[in-house]
Amino acid sequence: MKLELAIIENIQREDLSPVDRAHAFERLAKEFNFTHQEIGKKVGKSREYVSNTLRILMLPEHILTALSEGKISEGHTRPLMMLIDRREEQETLFKEIIFKKLNVREAENIARHIAVERARKLVDHELIDIEDKFKEKLGTRVRIEKREDGGRLLIDFFNKDDLRALLDRIVAEESVEALLPQNVPVLTDPRYAEGFGEASEDKIMVEDSPVSSEDDETLYSVSNFSI
Repeated sequence: MKLELAIIENIQREDLSPVDRAHAFERLAKEFNFTHQEIGKKVGKSREYVSNTLRILMLPEHILTALSEGKISEGHTRPLMMLIDRREEQETLFKEIIFKKLNVREAENIARHIAVERARKLVDHELIDIEDKFKEKLGTRVRIEKREDGGRLLIDFFNKDDLRALLDRIVAEESVEALLPQNVPVLTDPRYAEGFGEASEDKIMVEDSPVSSEDDETLYSVSNFSI
């Protein structure tokens, strides 16, 4: 009972961070088996308030840290939670909030736009798959806007360093083979492997040196014979 009261009193502190408050609600739910409705009554809040506060803990740890440190507000968690099943989009929106200093309304508009675009593209599974592969490869938000006569590929970046990193990732995808002239043989081909790797079994033929005529004369010289 004392622990329960201590937790409740701690929750009612004005300087308590949203993350600490969420953890306190979590303790009341897990350790004392309180429902969200019961927690709300004990702390003077609605059930919806308790439920939404607990949902904050579903965010990645680095976002919770930013919330605790005041880099983002509790209001910013709402649009971020809208993208809870879209981690790449969520991370990109989080970076935009930090680097572009988006307010809550601006962040919510972006999150809603992403949700609407996603719903609109559900009819084109191939387009969604391509978009997802771009996002995974580049590590940022990528949008494909399809038109009757083509479309646009939009890639988000935050600063020059981010843009340079995107360029490096794209360039790194070029294969070495694509940079070689077409008529250059590849040494790994068995046809060109002779003479490389293991020693060849071919024997090296060494010819005897021819005997000079002078040697012949010396060989049969009278001085080489004795009686």
